[in-house]
Amino acid sequence: MTGPAATSGPAETSGPTGTNGPAERESRRAANARKRLSRRPSRLGTAAGTAPGPDRTREPGAGFPALLERVWQRARTAPDLRASLDILLGLDGHVPPQVQLRALSTTEEAALHALWGLTWREDTTTDTATVTATATGESESVSAGAVPALDLNEAAAEEPVFVGELALATTGRIVLRGPAQGPLDRRHLVGGVLRVPWSLQAARAHHAHLSRAAARTARTLADCRAWLERQGEKGRDELLEQAKEAALRTAPFVLYQEHRQYTNFREQNSLTGKTLWPGHPDCVLSSLQQLPLELWSDHDVQLVIGLTLLIRSAGAGRVEEANGTQLSIDHVAAMLERIRHSYNSVPGEPVAPAASHGVEDLKTLAEALGARRRQVIRQVPLYREIHGTLMHKVERIAAGTDGVRRRDEELSRRLAARLPLAGTTLDELGHSAAADPAWLARPHGSHATGLEALVHESVTAIADVFAADFAMSRGMRSLPALIKALRAESWAEICGWDITHYFCCVVPRPQARAHFGDSVEAMADAAWAMSSRMQYNSWHFVPGNLPRHPAVVARDHFVPPTIPDIAFFSDQHHHGHVSNQVRFSIRSPQPVEVAGRTFNGFVDLRLLRCAGAPFTEPDLLAAHRASRFIARATTLAAELTLAGTPVEVTAFDAPWHWHTITGTPPGTDGPTAPAPQGVPR
Repeated sequence: MTGPAATSGPAETSGPTGTNGPAERESRRAANARKRLSRRPSRLGTAAGTAPGPDRTREPGAGFPALLERVWQRARTAPDLRASLDILLGLDGHVPPQVQLRALSTTEEAALHALWGLTWREDTTTDTATVTATATGESESVSAGAVPALDLNEAAAEEPVFVGELALATTGRIVLRGPAQGPLDRRHLVGGVLRVPWSLQAARAHHAHLSRAAARTARTLADCRAWLERQGEKGRDELLEQAKEAALRTAPFVLYQEHRQYTNFREQNSLTGKTLWPGHPDCVLSSLQQLPLELWSDHDVQLVIGLTLLIRSAGAGRVEEANGTQLSIDHVAAMLERIRHSYNSVPGEPVAPAASHGVEDLKTLAEALGARRRQVIRQVPLYREIHGTLMHKVERIAAGTDGVRRRDEELSRRLAARLPLAGTTLDELGHSAAADPAWLARPHGSHATGLEALVHESVTAIADVFAADFAMSRGMRSLPALIKALRAESWAEICGWDITHYFCCVVPRPQARAHFGDSVEAMADAAWAMSSRMQYNSWHFVPGNLPRHPAVVARDHFVPPTIPDIAFFSDQHHHGHVSNQVRFSIRSPQPVEVAGRTFNGFVDLRLLRCAGAPFTEPDLLAAHRASRFIARATTLAAELTLAGTPVEVTAFDAPWHWHTITGTPPGTDGPTAPAPQGVPR
């Protein structure tokens, strides 16, 4: 796969507002000399890599390991074991407890069920009745209604027959030691362990839960292997190729089969992704292609089936909704059932439940959900809720509309005052732009084109209206170059463009400097770091909209996003998010049509807060309207270009961000006070 620096792109513009346009084709020596210069706004023109040290170091309490340390300390000092468990389940308010429950191995799931009656399974009536009967010494044939429930308080008051352990693993998962198990491995724990007394009732219940789980797993595995056998060698290879492609083209994920981790994120990778190329011997999916089915491990069998079902239900993106959890067939079945209930809340032909947890029945359900999703997404706003601490995602249907229209009207009022558009809503402003789009290609104020002005004014207004620390929007610099390449079907050329062919306009509110040592220079550097990363995201998504030409397949890219998302506590893993304190965020991607081809995720709008309150669902809906307005203007600019009036974006480079944020020319020290927002106009 090729990376973003595979080819040289246009030179960074040199004017203080970035309006000089890409340089003429330069010599190789000049290009190499330019690339050796720092693009950090505070060090423009200096040799890259010559600073005496880092401008900022990571805060001692930042990032995932530090969070886990704090969580463990809170759990360790809680008044009782149940309070400790609640803290660990939610990572002290950072993730929904249900995510942690679904991450438990079979033995740990049985332990929590036996000790505290906790389980992620919604329908446990039959299991609980049978287990209770076994634990109390009664016949398993006793009906559910006639069996008394296990009295957890009474069991806790009994003299313990075993003392187990409760701990927090360095992966963020809860781990427990139950009867007949050895001590937990301290090397993989955040701190020590909490001692857990087991009553005889709890120990018997645990044993009964495990017995039933073993029988259930045996039935599941037999069905999975039989289903895979029916696919034949060719069919299994196709499933493995599909799973590898999904792993390669979506964001990193971490899945579990009992205590075995499958990941293309950090630590030891075992799946295709950024580290392991397709066919790498360390990739589990690649290694299975040479093995007969009878030699596949039970974990690998469920992994392949689980990935297949998730992909059938919504494409590669659905895999991220299993992030941080067990990928057993039962877990996948529960996820599909939750999604079924969600989709059935939307008017239309309801999706029937799976007849069983058999693979064929679940495949039928997954495919029905995939078809229904294509209808639902046209009727109601879908979005993903992201819990950054464990990278877990949940697809939801947006319902909260309180305040959406108010934000829409406030944005429209501000934009109508700054742009040659009329209307009281963003939709009306979009109609106004469509009625007379020619101004998008002409200079407007200090901007080289109206499109640049529209992007900048929109992002500036959005940052204020949403009280975001930063707001930003990205896109492609040269629509003429894209249209020319599309007409010639020059897919390799498009894939060869580096990140400087893309732009991202980042606007911080002056108050955001408080998160960067009260330094406007540091804030400008952070804004440029975000802009550069967003250019990379555009670079990463555009090829996903092109035909599967060999150059496209070989090029590193993700499936372009199509629905917005709202994220909580994203300042845990991603180095850029940790360094720049990206705690709460909204992302709203939008499609743009260029020369008859729809480019999903061609533009997007992002809002972020470094601290304070998280964004809400109404915030996301209002932001989605704003990003749609920017995308509509971009489509109009593409139509103008197609008709012979070229529109390019030359602003939003490093000098532009420095000058706009600090109010001083590039190459000079920034002010001691924040620059007026939106300078220059």
